[in-house]
Amino acid sequence: MANSKSIVLVSALCFLSLIGVAYSTETLNVHGIVYCDNCRTQFFTRISEPLTGAKVRLECRESEGGKVTLTKEVDTEELGTYSIPVEGDHEEEVCEVILVKSPKEDCSEISNELHAKLSARISLTNHNGITGPHRMANPLGFMKKEVDPRCAEVLKELGLTPDGEFIDGAPDAAPDGSAE
Repeated sequence: MANSKSIVLVSALCFLSLIGVAYSTETLNVHGIVYCDNCRTQFFTRISEPLTGAKVRLECRESEGGKVTLTKEVDTEELGTYSIPVEGDHEEEVCEVILVKSPKEDCSEISNELHAKLSARISLTNHNGITGPHRMANPLGFMKKEVDPRCAEVLKELGLTPDGEFIDGAPDAAPDGSAE
């Protein structure tokens, strides 16, 4: 009789612990960096500068309808980094970190080109195969109004010309590896 009571007690404890895991609201932390794009390339280069005091906003919206469900704004710290704690699961939402304001007047432009990223999408759920509480957003950059004179050298090191063409003149490759 004592064995059956022990089995029931152990089973109840296991069941309660599973309920606790299912309803836990683990805090996820979104981390990222904001930089000044000195070359207006829309990607980080060796002369890009981290922006301390830039403002970014984390925004989550419903997948259907687009209603905003979460908004948090933070300023970047030293070295342009930020960390945004987020409570709860946002699996059914589209979440992104958006550039809001630059601390530098001469580096405050946000590209309006269709291919440019002025936000970084981020998955805020524990049901996607990502383990741990940290989520890394892609770097986000404000563009400098005037291109830095060092950019020609930087782009040459990367095998690019100032207009984004490859130096060797090779055509861009199609996704299947053939020339377009």
